[in-house]
Amino acid sequence: MIHLDTSTLIDALTGPKRSAARLRAWIDRGERILLSTLVLYEWLRGPRLSEEIEAQEALFPRASAMPFGAREAELAATLYRTVRRPRGRELDLAVAACALSHGAALWTLNPEDFRDIPDLRLV
Repeated sequence: MIHLDTSTLIDALTGPKRSAARLRAWIDRGERILLSTLVLYEWLRGPRLSEEIEAQEALFPRASAMPFGAREAELAATLYRTVRRPRGRELDLAVAACALSHGAALWTLNPEDFRDIPDLRLV
């Protein structure tokens, strides 16, 4: 199971779509790919073209986004108190908490933002 970070969603569905082939390969192999409501928020707040939103909805319908609930909030708060220099990283810590709470790896193009998070597997 893999949770997507916003960086990979953007890279797979916009511009030159550099991460699209890797995403397609995982989907074709039957890998379960999840999108959290936090990543959906970051994605939707950006300047998106209608065809990019359509592609996201076809692959990851917003109604199926994994919620950021009480369990994830508690874990994100624990991470905030645990990692060095948490300020300014609140959303990254919350995205990591979503992946951890579902036992998923996190696919990000910004691994340095997540390397110090205990038990988080990166792809």
